[in-house]
Amino acid sequence: MAKDDMELYLNGENENVCFDEDEMDEPKEKCGVFGIFAPELDVSRITFFAMVALQHRGQESCGIATYDSNYSVHVETGMGLVNQVFTETNLKPLKGRMAVGHTRYSTAGKSTINNAQPVIVQTLHGQVGIVQNGNLTTARSLRNELLQAGVGFFKDSDVEIITQLLAANPPGVQQPDSGNGSGANKANWESRISYFMSKAEGAYSLCLMTPNALYGVRDYLGLRPLCIGAIDVPSKDDPNVTIPRYVIASESCAINTIGGRYIREVRPGEIIKIDENGMDSFMGRKPADVSAHCVFEYVYFARPDSLLEDQLIHSVRQRMGEQLARESPPPTPNSPQDIETIVIGVPDSSLPAAIGYAKQSGLAYSEGLTKNRYIHRTFIQPTDHLRQQGIKLKFNPLTENIKGKRIVLIDDSIVRGNTIKALIKLIRSAGAVEIHVRISSPPVLHPCYMGIDMATHEQLIGYNKSLKEVCDYIGAESLQYLTYEGMMKAVQAGKKKTQSAPITIQTEQPSEPSQPITSPTLSADTNQSMQTCLNGTIKKSTDGYCSACFTADYPLAVDF
Repeated sequence: MAKDDMELYLNGENENVCFDEDEMDEPKEKCGVFGIFAPELDVSRITFFAMVALQHRGQESCGIATYDSNYSVHVETGMGLVNQVFTETNLKPLKGRMAVGHTRYSTAGKSTINNAQPVIVQTLHGQVGIVQNGNLTTARSLRNELLQAGVGFFKDSDVEIITQLLAANPPGVQQPDSGNGSGANKANWESRISYFMSKAEGAYSLCLMTPNALYGVRDYLGLRPLCIGAIDVPSKDDPNVTIPRYVIASESCAINTIGGRYIREVRPGEIIKIDENGMDSFMGRKPADVSAHCVFEYVYFARPDSLLEDQLIHSVRQRMGEQLARESPPPTPNSPQDIETIVIGVPDSSLPAAIGYAKQSGLAYSEGLTKNRYIHRTFIQPTDHLRQQGIKLKFNPLTENIKGKRIVLIDDSIVRGNTIKALIKLIRSAGAVEIHVRISSPPVLHPCYMGIDMATHEQLIGYNKSLKEVCDYIGAESLQYLTYEGMMKAVQAGKKKTQSAPITIQTEQPSEPSQPITSPTLSADTNQSMQTCLNGTIKKSTDGYCSACFTADYPLAVDF
């Protein structure tokens, strides 16, 4: 929840914001995005189910926009979960050949309906609909540049900056208007997107609709995930023959949910174009020599049934648990009694690591906590009595599994420490004799500026307290983290040594602007403020991952 909205809620001024104090102790992914081009299918309904699969990436607001054959855009957005916002009634008018969908958690811009996506803008070549995951780290300088050029803004988020950059012709490119608003003339969207990519620094994955095509775009470092899938549909010419229709999604779990087949990831710096003729690929910006995929996708964000770098997330997290057991084996009993030791995980993202820890250590794995998955997203305000129950609203202990036992509690990360402190108290009240905490990632020491709400240095318990102080604060008998080296070993162990061969596609290069593309000029003062803001170092990735929240080695500077 955005800080401003939490204050409004507590003051009773905002009834459209749900509040969960414990949820604020968890890092938040900014968004989930999805796009589909399939004239033969009900694209809005397919997008709805894909967004349900991506719900874990954002729960504050959501939206769907469609583009029909008459070049009309239909859009519906709302605050809350996908199932809360969309009904048969408001899905029915969303007709079209293509669609984009979005689930949002705000890290740039307030949590209001005004900042919900998709964002639709009218351009010289027709309407454009955009959904975004991530943050532009040069947002402030780009916004100021556009304001000085006379461009006005209606939203308080990065996506409108992106929209305005795409709406303008790149320097030196003169493109005639068809006069009918259909965008049927050659607008050369590939050059526009390439120009945006040259101007904007940051972590982003985009889906955008133009009058005749759907595009998927990934930043040149590959920080935020984006992948391609296909659905086979009967051909209009011969119903006995199927043709592929392509989709773009933040995670492969969305592709599986709609009955599609996973093809591959969008490569860093790549533009994917999907239209009536199939799929084309262009390089919008030269990719970095070494990518910087967000390692926290493996630790926490991505769904366990998704693929990243052709690795199943569940398998990677299980390897993290196994490595954690090697580095920090089960504790030596503090009590002389013969007490059974079991391994439990914090639902849901920590369960694979708990399974791996139990497997490697030879201890029994059991479920110790049941999660009330949706109670924290209700807009019905709890009574004072219910609010005082805190963590009990979100988790229930399985007392018979816990009572009289020594517990090894596996969690994926500790950010502020409030949630795990409350969980330990809850587990102890269920009769646990000892509780030993093992974390399947290194201590989170630094904020993230790349599209994740990861708190500030002042709020990060790992930055402000020693290992023993954290252990004492959360009330555990012992506490150990997975080492950075151990985490990276687990992540890289399942990677293929050679990338899978790209699919065969028909490719044409976009026209280049007649003038060279340059990045925005930043003053020495601005560069200095970037360094101060980061409180870390600007360092190119050497292992293919961004792990700045653990190491303070940021792949990009920021100016917001």
